[in-house]
Amino acid sequence: MTTALVTGANRGIGRHLASQLLERGATVYAAARRPETLDLPGATPVALDVTDPAAVRAAAELAGDVDLLVNNAGISTGAELLGDLDGVRAALDVNFWGTLEMVRAFAPVLRANGGGAVVNVASALSWFAAPGAGAYAVSKAANWAMSNALRLELAGQGTRVTSVHLGLADTDMASGIDGPKTDPAEVARRTLDAVEAGDLEVVVDDWSALVKASLAEDPRAFYERFLAA
Repeated sequence: MTTALVTGANRGIGRHLASQLLERGATVYAAARRPETLDLPGATPVALDVTDPAAVRAAAELAGDVDLLVNNAGISTGAELLGDLDGVRAALDVNFWGTLEMVRAFAPVLRANGGGAVVNVASALSWFAAPGAGAYAVSKAANWAMSNALRLELAGQGTRVTSVHLGLADTDMASGIDGPKTDPAEVARRTLDAVEAGDLEVVVDDWSALVKASLAEDPRAFYERFLAA
């Protein structure tokens, strides 16, 4: 039976991931900065700010039976690289450094429990940039590259690393953005199905597939289409 810890489990995609893991018979640690906001009967609440190394270490000590680590916690500050530098740093602190801190703390736990798996929730913005999302795009590109590197570094202990990429999901983070949005429950379902299948990457929606395919092209063509849309 799987024992999972999900960060950012109090809302959005994270809550659906934790809820669906419970439905699939897993034991779940549901982590959030404010555990009182968690509403997941059957899950063990964990107070966790992924930017706080002491809190991350405490979570790894508490959840010593975990064999699936789901790094879902993330922020979008709306910062541009030439704008608010504090916003840029905040995006990287959560989306890159916080995720890496979690993997570093839980790698020995996963090894002790047979290897298991890590899921890092990235974005289609790992592969392109958009106005108003410069810092977010950089942080998620770093998250994707981190997953690729960790996949190699953790292979020796039998730990799989899966990277999840999607466009807009119908969550609080995207509430002020117009455009087609994927149901977060569907994001969670596809992610967990991919983990069960041993997949290394989840491309959730058609937009993400289009963006990924564009990486083999001249970037001028993609950005001309993007800016004209």
